[in-house]
Amino acid sequence: MLDFLKEFWEFLKFRKKYWLFPIIIVLALFGALIVLSQGSAVAPFIYTIF
Repeated sequence: MLDFLKEFWEFLKFRKKYWLFPIIIVLALFGALIVLSQGSAVAPFIYTIF
């Protein structure tokens, strides 16, 4: 996984695709929110947001 992240970082630097960072960060935050809310009491409130 670390090699993938390193290669992806080099791709972004080389191709000047810095605009992808906010998209990746938001997707990672949503993924973490979904994983952390599975089976918790907060889940019904999170699903109402979407």
